[in-house]
Amino acid sequence: MTIRVLVVGLGNMGRSHAVAYASNPEFEIVGLVNRSVIELPPELAGHTITTDYHAALAVLKPDLVCVATYSDSHADYAVAAMQAGAHVFVEKPLATSVEDARRVAEASRITGRKVVIGYILRHHPSWIRLIEEARDLGGPYVFRLNLNQQSSGPTWEVHKRLMETTSPIVDCGVHYVDVMCQITDSKPIEVRGMGLRLSDEVAPSMYNYGHFQVLFEDGSCGWYEAGWGPMMSDTAFFVKDVISPRGAVSIRMAEDARSDDIDTHTKTSLIRVHRVGQPDEDLSMADEPGHQELCDREQAFVARAIRDDLDLSRHMQDAVSSLAVCLAADESVRSGQPVRL
Repeated sequence: MTIRVLVVGLGNMGRSHAVAYASNPEFEIVGLVNRSVIELPPELAGHTITTDYHAALAVLKPDLVCVATYSDSHADYAVAAMQAGAHVFVEKPLATSVEDARRVAEASRITGRKVVIGYILRHHPSWIRLIEEARDLGGPYVFRLNLNQQSSGPTWEVHKRLMETTSPIVDCGVHYVDVMCQITDSKPIEVRGMGLRLSDEVAPSMYNYGHFQVLFEDGSCGWYEAGWGPMMSDTAFFVKDVISPRGAVSIRMAEDARSDDIDTHTKTSLIRVHRVGQPDEDLSMADEPGHQELCDREQAFVARAIRDDLDLSRHMQDAVSSLAVCLAADESVRSGQPVRL
């Protein structure tokens, strides 16, 4: 029996998820919702775009709703879908407040509907390997992670729209805090953040560059940095290092990688494992999946979660925790004070 899916939001991620559903026989797309009518890729030819989410939800009665809209609507759309009887795939971040994230988790518990959050790195073989290698070294850990994007033209326009509701360190940071937490398996206890508005095109209440430090209960510590815009430097824009007393694990990119290329956000060149007193080991990741294949894998997991009735309680707990860290970082940026968790 196919899973009837309604896709809401057709930006970069929404289109990719819709293409994943179209190519997987376990799914049937029953509707597409977007605020405006756009040109669809060939894989989605023949589908009609509507603009009213709640009407589509009531009329189509999908088994699954894919929420890929802007962050401020994630929680409300996800809860409405579950109350209508549908499972949910929702892009990260899960919500724009911890309270709303917990509201989604509670709706999942009450309705018994599955919720999968778009932590795409959890389905990426290179990141799975990095986590395994780092855990094998043993903690405590130092994390050095960033993803800056020298964006211009259409990409900068997308970033400005995202910043109407969400700062870069929240939008992207949830991925990397999730990785930190998977490696340490320890509770984050304090966050310190700093940020700066580097463009008059960004609202006075928002900043397009930020970084934060997070301290963990086991003594681990780390930083994450994210900046968007035409002024950003392409130097060291992609740093993915995990350091422990016994060595380090790092993702290394090709020299010609571009910071605003969507595949660069997930694609790696190799993983270097450095163990104290031993020669470095380079693990080639030349055949790793691209962005669309990762979306295909992510939606295949959604199908398995529904079909096999997987227990997603830890998945939901981790999503709430990583969001709480990033929102605490945003609070710290605005208050100038550390935030205890």
